[in-house]
Amino acid sequence: MLTLSWLTLIRQPGRSALAILGVAAVGALLFDMLLLSRGLVLSFRDLLDRAGFDVRVLATDAPPFSGPLLTGATALSRALSRLPEVESVLQLRLRDVEFAQAGTAAAAATAAADASSRLGRADAVQFIGVDPQARSMWTMVSGQDLPRTAGPVPALVINRNLAQEARLGPGSRVALRCAGEANPLPPVTFVVSGVVDFPFDDVRARTAAGTLRDAATLCGGEDRDEAEMLLVRSRPGLGASTAAAAIHAAHPGLYVVTNEDLVERFSRVEFSYFRQISAVLATVTLFFGFLLIGVLLTVSVNQRLGEIAALRALGLSRWRVMGGILIESVLLVFAGGALAVPLGGLLSLRLDTILRAMPGVPADLHFFVFEPRALFLHVALLTVASVAAAAYPMRIVATLPIAATLRREVVS
Repeated sequence: MLTLSWLTLIRQPGRSALAILGVAAVGALLFDMLLLSRGLVLSFRDLLDRAGFDVRVLATDAPPFSGPLLTGATALSRALSRLPEVESVLQLRLRDVEFAQAGTAAAAATAAADASSRLGRADAVQFIGVDPQARSMWTMVSGQDLPRTAGPVPALVINRNLAQEARLGPGSRVALRCAGEANPLPPVTFVVSGVVDFPFDDVRARTAAGTLRDAATLCGGEDRDEAEMLLVRSRPGLGASTAAAAIHAAHPGLYVVTNEDLVERFSRVEFSYFRQISAVLATVTLFFGFLLIGVLLTVSVNQRLGEIAALRALGLSRWRVMGGILIESVLLVFAGGALAVPLGGLLSLRLDTILRAMPGVPADLHFFVFEPRALFLHVALLTVASVAAAAYPMRIVATLPIAATLRREVVS
């Protein structure tokens, strides 16, 4: 029956090509929706893991960087570092800074004027204060990381956007001051030690990082030992859950969350929209694919009723003829499905680029992520569609009156 079904398809090349192209287009969209359904979750988990820390400690369960600050952050960081389940702790302090204008301070005039002329006064920079003794959360691109000991000129690392737009690189000097202050503190001149990639920067972010003392010097608050968040790396072999439980037991008033907890929360709340829309579009796409193949097979069978009746009269069983119709459907669907995977992959790359350009979306966060599960599900859904599309044409063949059909063919 496979040979007969194949000969039937190639005997009608135009209709077969139309069916295969239609399935390819439908299958490509279906494949993209399957990639979208879990793409954000997978990419978000990878983004969290790449930062190198698997537990986060905050003052409350408010979203990161939107709730109250952790007080006594330095003492708390040291206390957590002493826990046997914890390998390292990194404080995060965020400040909004800007390039100082020429003339603000004599020592910073040259560096400030150069950077300000390129970026403009309104372009702010997010400054992250960290402890250089702890493991960094960024990835080095060029230059060197923050030195562990303070030098005569404070050092900072910057992201690629800031390096390109302000034409800065390792060894460059730049003057920064706190943004939005009515009586701003004197600017601070920094030397760029390296260019890095921050894990949660969006495509337009201008980010720099220095020490905790630099953050306090820029915007004041040396007497306020506060931090937005503590990033914790669990000891190898124990796992994030064990470290989180130990931290919660030692400090029950803190909100402790693991990467897995964050992924589960975002999957259930923030990312649920994409999962729902992908499910709806996948269902609609699959339905149209079913209609396309079903209609083409039905038309093909109706045009070959005399041929099918003749085969039945020559002794071909009903089940073998019905099986031939099913094989035709499977051949059409899987020929189109084979084209759909690379076509859907190319389409997903374009769509991913468009979506990642939205404001506030981390540059390394992807909406469409390939996983074997999506491919297996794609094959399974197309298999169901091919069987369902062949159901009605198979029923026509099963109930076909052989004698009446042959008589009608002869008379016509």
